[in-house]
Amino acid sequence: MEVIKTVSEMAEAAGRLKASGVTTGFVPTMGYLHEGHLSLIRLSKKDTAFTTLSIFVNPTQFGPKEDLEKYPRDTEGDLEKCRNEGVDIVFIPEPGDMYPAGYGTYVNVERITDNLCGRSRPGHFKGVATVVAKLFNIVGPDKAYFGQKDFQQTAVIRRMVRDLNMAVNVMVAPTVREPDGLAMSSRNAYLQTDERRAASTLYRALESARILHNNGEKSTDSLTVHILGMLREEPLIELEYVEVVSPDNLEPLQNTDGGAVIAAAVRIGGTRLIDNIIIS
Repeated sequence: MEVIKTVSEMAEAAGRLKASGVTTGFVPTMGYLHEGHLSLIRLSKKDTAFTTLSIFVNPTQFGPKEDLEKYPRDTEGDLEKCRNEGVDIVFIPEPGDMYPAGYGTYVNVERITDNLCGRSRPGHFKGVATVVAKLFNIVGPDKAYFGQKDFQQTAVIRRMVRDLNMAVNVMVAPTVREPDGLAMSSRNAYLQTDERRAASTLYRALESARILHNNGEKSTDSLTVHILGMLREEPLIELEYVEVVSPDNLEPLQNTDGGAVIAAAVRIGGTRLIDNIIIS
């Protein structure tokens, strides 16, 4: 396994891979790897001949009052996991190399970023789209792997790739969960014992809505009210949003006849958690 720490060295390695004709997979991460990340590595290893993983806590997607400085980090542990999974290159750039002095170019994907997390985190998806575009240009992958937990992020990236004619296939894998259903996330490390117990309520509420839907309830208002009722029974949960939206453009729906995503965000203590389920 090769560890690369500069943009120029990574671009040079990517150029050699492209010239060799091998198929390449890419797993972009902010580190503190968990089983969800490892599942993406395994998909890339299965689909492609060469896998690159990046570790970069991207400052442009954090707001001024968000957790950039305290975001969990474990570079040595991450590298060990990557070795065990057979990653070929781990790319760990410095912020000053990704955003050098005088940097002023950003990617802004419109409309699809207006609701859900985009409403409560202004500028977040501009930072996400920008860093992913930069990483795609540096690494040059054939396929890039993301998790469904960040559904709006995957929709934004797919739209960016489509609109900017990027030559990369965006692959979205199912959310990997803890035994009690909580979606795996690096931020789960923030949760105290009682908060961790409360966090499982989010997935239980979403799954309860899925059952309600499967039993014939198609009204998005009814599904939303059902989820809100369950979440409000947990005193440690502070609601941010629960919405039923189109999987394609993330616009709100009145019913689920054409398929839908139920997405939710809550805060427990100082930790923000998101989750979603796809219903058809």
